[in-house]
Amino acid sequence: MSTVDKRLEEMRSEVEQEVPGDITITEVTYEGPELVIYTRDPKKFAQDGDLVRRLASKLRKRITVRPDPSSLAPPESAREEIERIIPEEAGVADLDFHADTGEVVIEAEKPGMVIGRHGSTLREITQTVGWTPEVVRTPPIESSTVSNVRNFLKQERDERRDILERIGRQIHREEMSDDEWVRITTLGCCREVGRAAFILSTPETRILIDCGDKPGAPDDVPYLQVPEALGAGASTLDAVVLTHAHLDHSALIPLLFKYGYDGPIYTTEPTRDLMGLLQLDYLDVAAKEGRAPPYESEMVREAIKHTVPLEYGDVTDIAPDIKLTLHNAGHILGSSICHFHVGDGLYNVAFSGDIHYEDTRLFNGAVNEFPRVETLVLESTYGGRNDYQTDQEDSERKLKHIIRNTIERDGKVLIPAFAVGRSQEIMLVLEEAMREGEIPTVPVHLDGMIWEATAIHSTYPEYLRDDLRDRIFHEDENPFLADQFNHIDEGEDERRDVADGGPSVVLSTSGMVEGGPIMSWLEHLGKDSDSTLTFVGYQAQGTLGRAIQSGREEIPFGNDRTGRSKTLTLRMDVETVDGFSGHADRQGLENFVRTMNPRPEKVLCVHGDESSTQDLSSALYHDYNMRTFAPKNLETFRFL
Repeated sequence: MSTVDKRLEEMRSEVEQEVPGDITITEVTYEGPELVIYTRDPKKFAQDGDLVRRLASKLRKRITVRPDPSSLAPPESAREEIERIIPEEAGVADLDFHADTGEVVIEAEKPGMVIGRHGSTLREITQTVGWTPEVVRTPPIESSTVSNVRNFLKQERDERRDILERIGRQIHREEMSDDEWVRITTLGCCREVGRAAFILSTPETRILIDCGDKPGAPDDVPYLQVPEALGAGASTLDAVVLTHAHLDHSALIPLLFKYGYDGPIYTTEPTRDLMGLLQLDYLDVAAKEGRAPPYESEMVREAIKHTVPLEYGDVTDIAPDIKLTLHNAGHILGSSICHFHVGDGLYNVAFSGDIHYEDTRLFNGAVNEFPRVETLVLESTYGGRNDYQTDQEDSERKLKHIIRNTIERDGKVLIPAFAVGRSQEIMLVLEEAMREGEIPTVPVHLDGMIWEATAIHSTYPEYLRDDLRDRIFHEDENPFLADQFNHIDEGEDERRDVADGGPSVVLSTSGMVEGGPIMSWLEHLGKDSDSTLTFVGYQAQGTLGRAIQSGREEIPFGNDRTGRSKTLTLRMDVETVDGFSGHADRQGLENFVRTMNPRPEKVLCVHGDESSTQDLSSALYHDYNMRTFAPKNLETFRFL
């Protein structure tokens, strides 16, 4: 018998000692980080609302209780009982029964009403029919991404269960080494923005944090070939942890499966969905630009299949010697600060990912309170000594001024924006300004993936700022459903009609003017001196957006039919409105560290150009007397 099987037997004995004698335990197994307990008496289990909590506390594991299939009521009668128990106003859209696990997936417009106060309705369902309810939200805005992901995971349910059982056994294997050390190796995004990738390693475990591309430089990829990463084989990685879905952090994760990785990806549920959306678009853009995609769409599906979603604040075993906790980063939907607790109190490392410290219209500000943190890996996008963004109210005031002036001269405002995050932030500003009469009500056209990304935001309102979440819960107040928002879904013909029509605002991907529908809008509107191109997000070095922002007027547009390169002379006004970035500025980064509880001993400043990382590193050293570094790629730091 293996060590894992022996431990499971011990767990089963402990469970049987804790539960009342009239409850029969039929199986105890691992599924990913969770301990799954099967019982023939789910109704009795559900009668004691604290029993699972007591077991979780005693065993120090996340626990799921499932009914043995022999104890289940037939789906037909169970459906009638569940529909009777759940209030009609919950808006139940579907019930999907899975006899192999004893779970019933309940899709509803208002999941909170299905859950009930402190889970009371869920317990009543189990007490009545035996089935274990799992609740998902019906998207207020129809989302093909959410629907496709849910249907795909439903189809792959059996294989996914096998994957999770294998992952669970790997997590709970016996530790093999008595050595104690922690190392971080930088594989990208050091003294540069983009291609984020790090290896966190111990004598027992190797974890990859992020694996992204570099905007404006598609051939610059993380140094995955080195021995610390995939040089010894992708199968030697224990886990991948993804901070958020932006492509400079997530684009190349499917490549790992092409190389033979078959382990888990830990991230939040909305990040999983956004990751799939952006990666598929990444492949589409590469094909349209004539570049060979680095992987096939099948690898995107593999990544989704291997994703283990975690909620903020859940402490989760991901290896024999490492626990992971995700915390809100305030950057985009589902973005996380990843806190790693190594060993039994041995060492603690936090990777910030990308953060926004102050509250925004979309999100609560980044969390910076942790039980312990010895080392912080901190983004430095705006870490330069002069990188102070405009106050958000001033930024909104400037944007509204630009829109009013442009509309008065019958022009159009073209805003390149990232599909995820900045677009929704701008949508909220425009919806309120038009509702309050601060700017004229004109059509706001959403091109590229913006509408689909907005639908995903509406699916996960619990990840949004508190007051915005409450508005979305009330369907008639959902700001994303305002009448002026128009989804461009008829391609070039609709773009031409908009360009030939009256004043409007156009939000379009890509945010750094690196391909995508924004190029078409520049062709239609670039020569119109009455219109305004307005940047609201970060423009990385080497991107066309940065070149235009810096004054470039001749825009390359590929080749004509004879093979000669085409150019467009830009006649639009060009404006930049700071303050809408999803990144903390220099003051925000310093405030994040200054108020961090506890304050770390060491800080690695990454994800910024050379001057930004060095400036921030120097300032933190002088102001807070901590050890700071501005590492280069391919450096390894040993702690302990």
